[in-house]
Amino acid sequence: MAREENVSHPYIPNTVPEVQKEMLEEIGLENIDELYEGIPESLILKDKMNIPSSLTEFKLRKEIESSLNLNKNCDENTNFMGAGCWQHFVPAVCDEVNQRSEFLTAYAGEPYEDHGRIQALFEYQSLVAELVDMEVVNVPTFDWAQAASTSLRMACRITGRNEVLLPRTIDPDKLRIIKNYCSPDIVCEVVDYESSSGQLDMKDLKGKVSTNTAAVYFENPSFLGFIEEKGDEISKLCHELGALSIVGVDPSSLGVIETPSQYGADIVCGDLQPLGMHMNYGGGQAGFIATRDEEKYVQEYPSRLFGIVPTEVEGEYGFGDITFERTSLYDRLNGKESVGTQTALWGITAGVYLSLLGPNGMYELGQTILQNSQYAQEQLSKLKGVTSSRFNSLNFKEFVIDFNGTGKSVEEIHQHLLKEGIFAGMDLSESFPELGQSALYCVTEVHSKNDIDKLVKAIQDVVE
Repeated sequence: MAREENVSHPYIPNTVPEVQKEMLEEIGLENIDELYEGIPESLILKDKMNIPSSLTEFKLRKEIESSLNLNKNCDENTNFMGAGCWQHFVPAVCDEVNQRSEFLTAYAGEPYEDHGRIQALFEYQSLVAELVDMEVVNVPTFDWAQAASTSLRMACRITGRNEVLLPRTIDPDKLRIIKNYCSPDIVCEVVDYESSSGQLDMKDLKGKVSTNTAAVYFENPSFLGFIEEKGDEISKLCHELGALSIVGVDPSSLGVIETPSQYGADIVCGDLQPLGMHMNYGGGQAGFIATRDEEKYVQEYPSRLFGIVPTEVEGEYGFGDITFERTSLYDRLNGKESVGTQTALWGITAGVYLSLLGPNGMYELGQTILQNSQYAQEQLSKLKGVTSSRFNSLNFKEFVIDFNGTGKSVEEIHQHLLKEGIFAGMDLSESFPELGQSALYCVTEVHSKNDIDKLVKAIQDVVE
């Protein structure tokens, strides 16, 4: 970001220097820079922005198309990247429905004219509730990171406490967002993991959880791909001390993996992206939150909830907001949290996907992902110096490949793979330095045996 001093813009309000000065005096600041004190210096552009002179519409289009053509995409290359945005098959009907004009907006709709959209979102809520074995699901929020952040703030309001615990194996970017979202009134502390299995270190957890703890948050599958086997123990420990158990989950796993409610979760959250959404630049992400149908949980949702009620006409039903007064849309000053545009369109998309696959389809999806990822791990482990997976726990979809025994860096290996038309996994050497030269790889239902064999052969060529 960059800032220019003493420049007024005809179409941007309050940029006249005299007006800005008056506004700054009103809030007790010397200059505009004080408004940006929390932003790291590395993110502030201190030079003038290199904006070219204006182009005609035709020339601008050509310029943008030329830039876009430099991109390498997952249709022309084989992709094994995941880490929060995964390549899944998207049925054509998902795109067909979410491109309909009556649905094509991020807004949730208003009861005066958007009865169809509200009904579609109610159906989405019902389908996700069935998938996660809960009773209440919100209209989607921005992404998993915000869903987790909001879940933690809900827990703090419910318990009246201000400390939360999170796993060391969480996505570092997600952790930064959570800490920012929870600041300044909530303390976030990280719990270590067992080096051999990746499982949450119960000794460390027991030493940190207390009567000040509002919630313990963990993910299943974890960010590093393994399945957390101590869910019951973690939830039991939380409940003994009056804290809530919050579980972040990949919904594509729930056809084959036990739902969090079965091992004591009070709040479940996650990302809808695996349910019929394409990967794209910053989009395709949508967070969900689910709880039991109890007033103490429902009243703390900041986002919209849609319900069904009978009308004056016998046998006819309508759809609308539930306890709308909770939201900042109703009361800007006293709302639980600010509710913005959100990502309601992706809720409709997820509803279409779940209604299409049904329970049997979700089971087949999970089975295929398990089989494909297990095959990839077995084949990669046969390579000299390669360990896959790094942890001795069962994995779903993602797993850590340990390259330390090859004498090669992750960067060297990945550069070679890119030349072979393969998008390799996420390099973990900076985020998880204790793992050394390791990387997080993702295998889903879109990967064929030939795709996996191609990956194994390409890695073999560079490490042996």
